[in-house]
Amino acid sequence: MGWLSIFDSCNYDYITAGDFIDIVVVSGLLIFCSIVFLLKSRRIRSRTSNLKRKYMIPDGRIMYSDLNVPAKTLFSKRYGLTGKPDYIVKKDNQYTPIEVKSSSQNYPQKSHMLQLAAYCQLIEDNYKTFVPYGIIAYKNTNYKISFDPKLRFELESTIKKMRIVLKKKKVELNHNDVSRCVSCSMRSFCKSKLI
Repeated sequence: MGWLSIFDSCNYDYITAGDFIDIVVVSGLLIFCSIVFLLKSRRIRSRTSNLKRKYMIPDGRIMYSDLNVPAKTLFSKRYGLTGKPDYIVKKDNQYTPIEVKSSSQNYPQKSHMLQLAAYCQLIEDNYKTFVPYGIIAYKNTNYKISFDPKLRFELESTIKKMRIVLKKKKVELNHNDVSRCVSCSMRSFCKSKLI
């Protein structure tokens, strides 16, 4: 059955010129909205691609991001930890936390490695999965940090030490860097701060 025979069988008494104009206007609006959504999704995809390149984020689906819009805080009952990694990327059922730092470094900083280890632990506890490594992305390079038994033990040990310090409310200086004292959360308890 061709187009002409379909139209011939229609009863034109019920379609007025106003109805036809309404149909054309609604169709035009739907097409316009579709084009807008298509362009917006391409822009978002392009922006995501650029961010991934800029921060050297590996391939995979970004499951979590705390850089542009505040994300849900992750919590571990077992360790009493909370945190929000900058990104969590999922590829082949493997979750990878990514911590973005604004500085340039020639090697990963110990405090950054422990922060990343805490995010690995939070992901394991929240997503019920094994996390083999995380990534610290500095301005000039990124570092893949294995969440191995040594780092796991160091994380647990550091958490215990921090709890003792918080309980005693006595903090000892463990560095000679004035810039670290400026934004330190323990500054009010520290008797030997540099500034």
